[in-house]
Amino acid sequence: GNGPEDQPELTEDELNEEITRILTANNPHAPQNIARYSFKERSYKPISVVDQMAVLFVLESSLLHEDSDEARRLRVKQGLLKEDGGDVEEAGEEDRPDSSASKADKKEPKLTNQFNFSERASQTLNNPQMERICQTEPPPRNNFSATANQWEIYDAYFQELQKQEKNKEKQKGTQAKKDNDKSKKKVVLTETQTDDLSKVSDASKIFERMVNQNTLDDIAQDFKYFEDASDEFRDQEGTLLPLWKFQFDKSRRLTVTALCWNNKYQDLFAVGMGSYDFRRQGQGMLLFYSMKNSAYPEYIYPTTSGVQCLDIHQQHSHLVAVGFYDGCVAVYSLKQEGQEPVYKSTAKTGKHTDPVWQVCWQNDDMDNNHNFYSVSSDSRVVCWTLVKNELIFTDTIRLSVNGALSNGPEGGHLPTGGTSFDFHNQIDYLFLVGTEKGKIHKCSKTYSSRFLETYDAHTMAVDAVKWNPFHPKVFISCSFDWTVKIWDHTINTPMFTFDLNAAVGDVAWSPYSSTVFAAVTTDGKVHVFDLSINKYEAICQQSVVAKKKTKLTHIEFNPIYPIIIVGDDRGCVTSLKLSPNLRKKPKSKKGQELPKGPEAEVAKMEKLLSLLREPEQSAV
Repeated sequence: GNGPEDQPELTEDELNEEITRILTANNPHAPQNIARYSFKERSYKPISVVDQMAVLFVLESSLLHEDSDEARRLRVKQGLLKEDGGDVEEAGEEDRPDSSASKADKKEPKLTNQFNFSERASQTLNNPQMERICQTEPPPRNNFSATANQWEIYDAYFQELQKQEKNKEKQKGTQAKKDNDKSKKKVVLTETQTDDLSKVSDASKIFERMVNQNTLDDIAQDFKYFEDASDEFRDQEGTLLPLWKFQFDKSRRLTVTALCWNNKYQDLFAVGMGSYDFRRQGQGMLLFYSMKNSAYPEYIYPTTSGVQCLDIHQQHSHLVAVGFYDGCVAVYSLKQEGQEPVYKSTAKTGKHTDPVWQVCWQNDDMDNNHNFYSVSSDSRVVCWTLVKNELIFTDTIRLSVNGALSNGPEGGHLPTGGTSFDFHNQIDYLFLVGTEKGKIHKCSKTYSSRFLETYDAHTMAVDAVKWNPFHPKVFISCSFDWTVKIWDHTINTPMFTFDLNAAVGDVAWSPYSSTVFAAVTTDGKVHVFDLSINKYEAICQQSVVAKKKTKLTHIEFNPIYPIIIVGDDRGCVTSLKLSPNLRKKPKSKKGQELPKGPEAEVAKMEKLLSLLREPEQSAV
């Protein structure tokens, strides 16, 4: 009864009872039963060892042991060793292994701040430099004009000849003296000649362009400024204004079989020349034209077989892949001198056995090698890789009628020839192949044993198949069966079908709108459609060739200018300017800004497709 008053009263039993608390070193927050997947045994295993340590507080110390190097250095810095600790230091010096270091430390009179060391003397203010510019007087000019007549030209040539003869005589005189320098002299001569030649050819090229632009000045003005005013009165329709014609004398007998713009130099395009007439196959030609000079090609490459297709590399615009009628593929480089390709396939290195109908560059592979694909009537789709100095081929797929891989004669599947193909812009492995039988196959680069989908597209060979540059689902196809069809690749019936009343040679999407495309027909007409304006017929149909029987074969949109180029079967390429209605930007409603850019283009196309998809879904 003599303890504090608020003690609890406990019975004997309660007092005798032992209460034990065990303190363990386990962290109560650590997880208890972790199971991890073991790849070795291919099953989940519980993990027995779990880290139980919990860190509550960490503090880095700022104390140094007084005998350590670091402490000694610090004392030297503060000049303590000199005054009081000098003799202590020397006493214990012999038995220290690192005494040499401390001696060196002693000798150093002053240690600078090593973190942001900068001598006081170098911290002066630098005055900014003064600038002095002097302007020259303009150089004196005088105008000169004269007319050159026949005899003046003759006299000039005559004088030049006489000069040359004098020079020759002089050279003979000097040669007699210096016979031993003969060989040197020859070398020097040839070098200077080639130098002069290249200078002259550059100058003459510029001169030729100037002359050509002067003679065709009205066309250059039209290209830059003319906009067809009558478009304002016709709301729905547009026109094409003919600009330059590109015609090369030696290719008049050939047909334009391929066109491709250069991505880097937007005035330059390549033209493939050959023939689609199998009875009249001969030589072909690869030409490069610039819009700056329509009179004569920039580059000319004669070929032994007709060119059937070509493609210019997007990033390396000097590389051009070409496919020929005899089944070869080749790569030309504009940087190389001479007229031979830098790479060419042969019978040994897997060339096609039938005409190559289309080639297409791809992004570089894992080893940074350039590569392109080709498709041919021999039913192979081949990937060609440029390795050091040869083309390496790998067959991607073999086309067959019923959709499986055709393994030669014993496979039992009839092979079918490919006529065109195109790779998807965003999905790297996806591509479409059009065949002679009018079918279009959706394929994958990686999965070659079956097609992902087959569309019964046309009743005749598919001339061109192209993905829409904006909308990832849409592609277009055309054929000699007079039709152009637009597809959604997730649906195996066409979204739109247009009958153009004549065989369609080629079709192209515009680079500026998801709903604008153009097609050429063999009756010499260009058809331009804008689905957002008219879903049923072309907003422009125009004959663009002078002669009645000329057939149009190919069409391409320029990547940045409102221009199309059209090739025909007389070896001529015509450039045409689209009037404002054919490249209309949609009008904004009551002052609100319309969205621009790729998203808006996708939405524009999606709106059209959704109108068509709805009835199908309701029918289901």
